[in-house]
Amino acid sequence: MNVSGLAGRYATALFELARESNTIDTVAASLKTVTAALDEGGDFAALVTNPLVGRSAGTKAVTAVAKALGLDSITTNFLGVLAQNRRLAVLRDVVRDFGVLLSAHRGEVSAQVTAAHALTDDQVAQLKQKLKAGLGQDVAVDLRIDPSILGGLIVKVGSKMIDSSLKTKLDTLSLAMKG
Repeated sequence: MNVSGLAGRYATALFELARESNTIDTVAASLKTVTAALDEGGDFAALVTNPLVGRSAGTKAVTAVAKALGLDSITTNFLGVLAQNRRLAVLRDVVRDFGVLLSAHRGEVSAQVTAAHALTDDQVAQLKQKLKAGLGQDVAVDLRIDPSILGGLIVKVGSKMIDSSLKTKLDTLSLAMKG
């Protein structure tokens, strides 16, 4: 469990609360929904990153968003606490750290995978299987989409990184041609 800082403290508090109430999977599903809403951009992402939103307005807004997204009560209350404490800006980091705690709880290692486009469920399953074979333990994949890598994957597990992105290959080729 390698979480620290402000986001790590909030993630740990949320994880402990979810564990005590036997709702870890429910909270994890709600946080996945929150991440999807943030990735869409729009009003929710703007609300989270806007430092000018006051405590009460932020709390009301996240409560309304949580209701619209169908989040569980623990996650809804947690978002309210973040808004009340003016900490919505660390929400993405809290979700990431919660994922690290969840992986450790399940005995998995967490892999951050960056792809140029969305992967199908079969592709993700194959990736998990290959990573499990290479690492010798179950792997939780945190998939991020970044079209700027053009193709391929960037896989980070702990301090190890495998960069098979097309962008890196082109940059390397370009550098070799200059030299």
